[in-house]
Parts: sequence; C-alpha cells; structure tokens
Amino acid sequence: MTHAKINDIRDRLIVALDVPTVWDAYRIVSDLGDGATFYKIGYRLAFAGGLDLARQLVTEGKQVFLDLKLHDIGNTVTEGVESLTKLGVTFLTVHAYPQTMRGAVEGRGDAKLKLLAVTALTSYDDTDLRDAGYSLAVRDLVRLRAEQARTTGIDGIVCSAAETEIVRDVIGPDMLIVTPGIRPSGSAAGDQKRTLTPGEAIRAGADHLVVGRPVIRAADPRAAAAAIMDEIAAAS
Repeated sequence: MTHAKINDIRDRLIVALDVPTVWDAYRIVSDLGDGATFYKIGYRLAFAGGLDLARQLVTEGKQVFLDLKLHDIGNTVTEGVESLTKLGVTFLTVHAYPQTMRGAVEGRGDAKLKLLAVTALTSYDDTDLRDAGYSLAVRDLVRLRAEQARTTGIDGIVCSAAETEIVRDVIGPDMLIVTPGIRPSGSAAGDQKRTLTPGEAIRAGADHLVVGRPVIRAADPRAAAAAIMDEIAAAS
C-alpha cells in the first residue's frame, strides 16, 4: 500500500543517522547525496548537536524525522512540541500514552509537523513487556495503542513491521505507518527482535521504512540505499 501523499519513492526510505557526532552525520548525508531524501535523528545525535543539524538539513531540502519519543505530563509535552515545531521537521515521535498524545496534538496546533505515536519498541517481545509490568502481549498492546492514537488526532504510528497489518486494520488507510527494525535480506538482526525485510514491510502496509546500520555501515551507503529502494519499488 503506497500512501497517497508519498510522491517520491526515495521518501519512503528514512535513513537513521545513528552516529555519535554531527560530523559523522554530515559525512553520511554527503555520501548519499540525492540518493536519500529523508533522515532520522534520535537521542544520541540530538544530544550532540543534532537539533541544529535537523534545522540545517531542512534548509537543504531534506526531510527529517526527529525521533525523541516524548513522554511526560501533558502540559510539558505540549510545551516541548510547541518548541519543536519551529525546526521545520516532518515527523516527531511521542509515546502512545493517551495523555501524552493529547498534549502533543495540542502543542502541534496548526503546524505542518506530523506526530507519530510509538506503540511498543521493536526491541521488546512479550517477555520484555511482562518484565516491565504489562499484562498484555505485544500484539495486543500495539492494537490498543493504535486505537487510542486514531481517536486522539495523531498522524501516524511507529510499530514493528510484524504488527503492520494489525495497525493498518485499526487505523485505516489515511494514517501513516512508519516501521523501524527493517533488515534487508542477509543483514544481522542486531538488537531488534521483530524484524522484516523491506519488501515484506511494504507489502504488509508500511508507508515509510527506517533503516540504519544496513545503510550507514555499508561499504557503499548509496548503493545499499538504492538496493532497498529497488525492493520498496518492487513491493509497492
């Protein structure tokens, strides 16, 4: 399923800049050139100058997914999102707790920023959830939080590709689904426990795929990104 608002196939691949410094990130962006249009900045880089990098990438015509997974009391989330709207990034993540999501929607206001709710981290399995005090299995928690996100006014869901079909059934065709933990055929799973290949994720209904190590640690990042885009195109 290709989301109606995604016109450029390159926009479906989000390259995760999971590196320690802005210099490392700039090198990756330079290596990829026009072979990539969309980048994710997470905690590690955000806390090392990544917010300024996000602003610069937007100025250069790139799209940015700011993966901060905000979660706090509603008013604090509202104020934080209000500040982040000024960066001009495309996506921002919050945890899919109802109060947090409501606060984020309020803080976003009329800005173009799209809010994505994180249902359950892709490094979690049922045992991890039990250890954290949850009585629900991963699939049940994902379904519940997707339902809550849909009624709150969130723009999309971040979930494992393994739960994409469940989420799409809950949220319908108009909300976005962004899937991390994507591993091209032959790649190591690493610390991800619920992974699919790019083609499998697209066929399951994902709109955007987040890929880090298989691209940024490749001998030829541009070729690695192109191969993933070819698989996305073939599955679309």
